Amino acid sequence: MPRPITATLHLAALTNNLQVVRRFAPSAKIWAVVKANAYGHGLQHVWRSLGENSDGFALLDLAEAVLLRESGWQGPILLLEGFFQPADLMLIDRYRLTTAVNSDWQLQAIAEARLQAPLDVYLKLNSGMNRLGFAPEQLHSAWLTAKELRNISSITLMSHFATADGAEGVTEQMAVIERATAAIDLPRCLANSAATLWHPQTQGEWVRPGVILYGASPSGNWQDIAATGLQPAMTLSSKIIGIQQLQAGDRVGYGWRYAAGGAQRIGVVACGYADGYPRHAPTGTPVWVDGVLTHTVGSVSMDMMTVDLTPCPQATIGTDVELWGRHLHVDDVAAAAGTLGYELLTALAARVPIVVEE
Repeated sequence: MPRPITATLHLAALTNNLQVVRRFAPSAKIWAVVKANAYGHGLQHVWRSLGENSDGFALLDLAEAVLLRESGWQGPILLLEGFFQPADLMLIDRYRLTTAVNSDWQLQAIAEARLQAPLDVYLKLNSGMNRLGFAPEQLHSAWLTAKELRNISSITLMSHFATADGAEGVTEQMAVIERATAAIDLPRCLANSAATLWHPQTQGEWVRPGVILYGASPSGNWQDIAATGLQPAMTLSSKIIGIQQLQAGDRVGYGWRYAAGGAQRIGVVACGYADGYPRHAPTGTPVWVDGVLTHTVGSVSMDMMTVDLTPCPQATIGTDVELWGRHLHVDDVAAAAGTLGYELLTALAARVPIVVEE
């Protein structure tokens, strides 16, 4: 019998979440962001559901782009970080991919490439994130160069917001964008998940929702999206595989970081940090056991974790446990562990089997 841990993928939730995005950005086309193996959900599992209603897929890895093409997706595919060496242009040309361009060397590589047909490119502006992109004072020159290249077909302006999910908002970066593009007339793709939900002024011709497609909050706080209709697309579940009856002073797990204050039943769950659960999750991290909210106790091990069964005395070996999902939002688990739902979803280990639920 296989180890009792699974990640259930809810395809109906993906479809629902894309419809929610449509409602928030009714005039924009949608790049469904499926980087990092579709945020841990399995690109091979999700692309058909998302592809039915999205206008294109955005990702990082060239191999994943090829997988999409060879699986049958014929629509646009955007490489969000562009290409990393000139030789990549051979595959970009062969598979008809759209590529971000964020530096002069990439423009030069495109100019010198021998392509079957011109490429669509996304010219990236560094509007304040200070990762990739042309500085505002360099954008106009880059645009003039790009629009003269015979190997470039269409050009779209791209940028990325650093604080669209926080109190700072997008005002400062939007001001940079407007100044840098004062003499440039290009279609725009600016809005990430947070901007799509909360800053409609950023919605140009395209939006790029990522984590919200999977039902998690871009701010890390589930309550921020609770009224949107977004639904969790993954449930990570396991079972209790052992029970210990503790007495006052009995300690639990590596480092003996938890000691029982009195008589206490704890359950051992088949899930650990090798499955993608955060090792640093402290005692008190929420867990859903047999329909009851309880919490972890002690350290998370590689393959197991322990939970307090005081609120659920009926629980026994074989009882169902939800680590995150429909009853327990991944954002709540992440917050208790001092991280974000993004990290938990994308850290799901390859050894955890994915079960697809239509």
